[in-house]
Amino acid sequence: MSSAADAVTVALDVAVPPEVAFDVFTRELDAWWGRGPRFRFVPPHAGTLTLEPGVGGRLVHVPDGHPERAFVVGHVETWQPPRVLAFTWRLASFRPGQLTRVEVRFDPAEGGTRVSVTHSGWDTVPAAHPARHDLTGRAFVVWKGRWWADLLTAARDHIERSHHAAAGKDTR
Repeated sequence: MSSAADAVTVALDVAVPPEVAFDVFTRELDAWWGRGPRFRFVPPHAGTLTLEPGVGGRLVHVPDGHPERAFVVGHVETWQPPRVLAFTWRLASFRPGQLTRVEVRFDPAEGGTRVSVTHSGWDTVPAAHPARHDLTGRAFVVWKGRWWADLLTAARDHIERSHHAAAGKDTR
């Protein structure tokens, strides 16, 4: 069981309704998710990241030109559009039993939606594991929080651009 001390929570507001935020976040994940070794899961750290909808759906990274090396990052545990998405999360270097969990909430907020990500379960990953980057305790939580903040910022920007483009509004 995870402790609250190992959880990372990041939130920001998106200027679209929850239905739009949930839809674009999940359906267009690859368009906003970071590129390169910081954000992609297996070499060559390029490729496509997809989230299959519904409970049991997979979060999968398929490296460019290497479909045989597809890596299942996790499985959807909660799928409640437009409010909650939760999935398991692991890196290729995790051992059995080393599994974390990501919950994403899409709550109505003034002017749109508050998107909150809580990534927990890091207490299953030993302090010496490379995924921790030699960080423990608060230092690790802050580092992982910044990582998720970068991703959520990219998600917000993409969601708002996508929504405005669909509405026929130029955001340049």
